[in-house]
Amino acid sequence: MVSGKGGTGKTTVAAALALAMATGGKRVLLVEVEGRQGIAQVFDTAPLPYEERRIAVAAGGGEVRALAVDSEAALLEYFEMFYRLGMAGRTLRRMGAIEFATTLAPGLRDVLLTGKAKECVTRTGADGRPAYDAVVLDAPPTGRLVTFLDVTKAMADLAKVGPIHGQAEGVNQLIHSPLTAVHLVTLLSDLPVTETLDTVAELERADIGTGAVVVNRMREQWLPDRSVTAAAGGRVDASRIRNGLSSAGLELAPAEIDGLVAETVEHAVAVAGETAALGRLDTEPDPPLSRLTLPNLLSGVDLGALYELAESLTEQGVRVEARR
Repeated sequence: MVSGKGGTGKTTVAAALALAMATGGKRVLLVEVEGRQGIAQVFDTAPLPYEERRIAVAAGGGEVRALAVDSEAALLEYFEMFYRLGMAGRTLRRMGAIEFATTLAPGLRDVLLTGKAKECVTRTGADGRPAYDAVVLDAPPTGRLVTFLDVTKAMADLAKVGPIHGQAEGVNQLIHSPLTAVHLVTLLSDLPVTETLDTVAELERADIGTGAVVVNRMREQWLPDRSVTAAAGGRVDASRIRNGLSSAGLELAPAEIDGLVAETVEHAVAVAGETAALGRLDTEPDPPLSRLTLPNLLSGVDLGALYELAESLTEQGVRVEARR
């Protein structure tokens, strides 16, 4: 599962993670549950229907399939699976009964969403082998992540017997098992890092396994370490910059030199802040969390950039063992 504070790029990271895991001939399913069609946007494709379809080919012959889970469609599927109410279920949808049911029991919606992901994880083919080597879930933001994951336990307690109880209990067992890890995406600024650390603590209290912290949009440091502190404090020698440029055959106007000085200070301030945030990630959790980093792509994220991010994750050791 991939989560993060809104705006940190969790959907992009989930997509890159799925591509990295599919490297080398693996089959990976990328699932979204928020109804935003974020996966389709990242891969620049048409909106996804409620069905698994191939969305990308990974290095080494692997493939990524994608699924946008719709709670209404999942409930109809649930009715058909457990009650054989295919036609009746469609009638219930027209009557608005599905919306009524999920409003009456709000936790039911999340059980349906996570339940579909669980079905994909545990599904096997005719040969008994798992259908997917890995399932990557683009989960809700960290602000409601633990509620989304632990609601299955609440529903299991609410429905003491029957298919709903079994569904919720099965999802609950999977979420709390070694098969599941929650990866948290953050940017190196105070609010995302604080929310990430708070979520790590929440997951620990809920007994849900935490995977890696993914530092997204990592800024490239253009200054040597010894110069960052001074520059962040505004101590930049404009004459030294002018002389250095002049020796390289570049003559700039005073206003242009002033602009370079201002950019240098701005860069140093940002680097100093990110270094402090990185220090929090390294020291505050006990034990420290595994960390992955992704670069800040100045040109934005298109499909080609997504493959670059996946390659970066692969180089950092992201891989999955074949289950099939």
